[in-house]
Amino acid sequence: MYVDAWDPSYGSSFEGGDGEGPASPSSAQVDTDVEVPAAEWAPVGAPVGARPPDVVFLVDGVRRNDAGLWTAEEDGTSYPGLAASYAAGVVRCDLARGVAELVGARVGRGLFTASPTAGDLQAGTVRYEIHRINGSGEASKLPAAVQGPLTALEIEISSAARDGGSDGADLLIVDGPLRNRRQLPRTIGYVKTQQKQYLPAALTTVVTALRPGQRTPVFHLGTVWGGWSWYLRLPGATGAPWSGIVRVECSPELSVDQAVELAGLSSATLPRFASASYKDPRAPQNLVPIAGLERRLRGMLGDARVLHRALTLATARSR
Repeated sequence: MYVDAWDPSYGSSFEGGDGEGPASPSSAQVDTDVEVPAAEWAPVGAPVGARPPDVVFLVDGVRRNDAGLWTAEEDGTSYPGLAASYAAGVVRCDLARGVAELVGARVGRGLFTASPTAGDLQAGTVRYEIHRINGSGEASKLPAAVQGPLTALEIEISSAARDGGSDGADLLIVDGPLRNRRQLPRTIGYVKTQQKQYLPAALTTVVTALRPGQRTPVFHLGTVWGGWSWYLRLPGATGAPWSGIVRVECSPELSVDQAVELAGLSSATLPRFASASYKDPRAPQNLVPIAGLERRLRGMLGDARVLHRALTLATARSR
């Protein structure tokens, strides 16, 4: 038996979506005969002579629910609302010079509701822009609506950061699935929490046999947001079968050769950013630049208690 390296407050590095264990299968169609036939699957090391690009960008976003709200409509009906803050940032790692710096960060705040009459909400010096939700806007669905504006913010600052100092030979690492960021060039999605098992049992043994820095062959996921994908083990794992395993993905619009090239580049790049357990409760998957970026962004969101009080006063004045 093994103890999961992650702090229990963050869950587990490999979770089933509904409390199911690691054996919980995905219903997605998977093509495993992409890079090599499935019968020839084996751990793949970084290409000989491969090295990370001189510049690596890492982008991440954070969000926080500041207050739940209710509207009072003229016809007597009411709609739930959510006041949320979110922020996105980019860290530029110049590996040639050994320098990492924050090159872009922005904060957004929104009022998410299906109310047809609600508008922007001014809470002290902070403005929550209205984001009208389609449908009945159940309160349970409002937190998920924050992801759209947050993703748009990540795309905007990622493009700006590259325009400000990239020579086209960089790599952009997105913390989480790519989803609608697939159009960004030389970009990989980095999924550190494994919620579903995509591979058949016979190929899962290849994943658990990976050594640090090794990856599986590239496979294709036939989901709505699917694309080319592969598993990689980071250094610093505890030795448990899925310890230190991450899933990496790239755009389905790339050719197989381009996807394999990015897979090899990820094997040479991601291990050097792996975190240590004495520094991070989600080591080694929570990459060091990402952890620092998350701390900076959460600080930029402001004091939750002050914002909650400002929202309370603002809604009281509106009544």
